[in-house]
Order: sequence, then C-alpha cells, then structure tokens
Amino acid sequence: MTRFIEVEETLPIRSHVLREGRLSPEESRFDTDKLPGAFHLGFYEDNELACIASFHPQSFGTYPGTGYQLRGMATIEKYRARGFGNRLLTFGIVYLKGQGVNYLWCNARKKALPFYLNVGFEVISTEFELPWIGPHFTLYLKIS
Repeated sequence: MTRFIEVEETLPIRSHVLREGRLSPEESRFDTDKLPGAFHLGFYEDNELACIASFHPQSFGTYPGTGYQLRGMATIEKYRARGFGNRLLTFGIVYLKGQGVNYLWCNARKKALPFYLNVGFEVISTEFELPWIGPHFTLYLKIS
C-alpha cells in the first residue's frame, strides 16, 4: 500500500540503499526535503516500509509548465522486482497530475534505466557520473 510519509521515515532506506551505508540516515537528507510542495511516499508490504520516493517542485531547463523532481527512490533488496516501485511511482504521478503538474524529471542511476523507461520516462541527457554514486542519466516524463 502506498501512502504519504514523513521525510524522517525515508532516511534509513536512503542511507542503506542509496548511499550503501557510507552516510548515516541523518546525513542522507536532501536540501529539498522540506521545500513548500515537497512530499514523500512510501510503499508498505506486511507493515514494513519497502520502497520510498521523494518529490519536490523544480523546473528543468526550458521545459514549459510546472515541473517536479523525483529524488531518492529506493526499494529494499528483498522487495525488488515485485512491482512495488512501479506502484509507488504511479501513485506519485497520478497525484502530481491532480495538482496540475506538467512534468516530472529525475537523475536516474544507469542500472535503474530500464525501470524508468518502462514507466514512460525518456532519456534527455548523455550519461554522466555522480561522485561516489556512479553513472546516471537525466530523465523526463510529460504528465499533462
């Protein structure tokens, strides 16, 4: 089940999955976590937080309309490949559409590219490297 959560609930998974334990949960905060309009989603399986994602208002380049950035999407390993990330992201997209948002964009890890392409995102950058994290692409999804 997907629901809105507090940013503090995302931090342990961000630390473990996205930063491979190199940063503490507290160090895994984003400067955008508390922006007006930002929200965080969690997908629960058997009362355990299995998957997370954070969204905040942020335009990208010259794309018209209201844009949001997706950050910090992660699924605990034992819950991967079960469709939870897809369900969580779809919930977020439907919510953003209801808020009149025009597009969603993200910087996605190269290894996650098939997941995002399957959801409908398109690649809008060449591959680039984020220090200590690895190769990424910038992706775009038109919402409305």
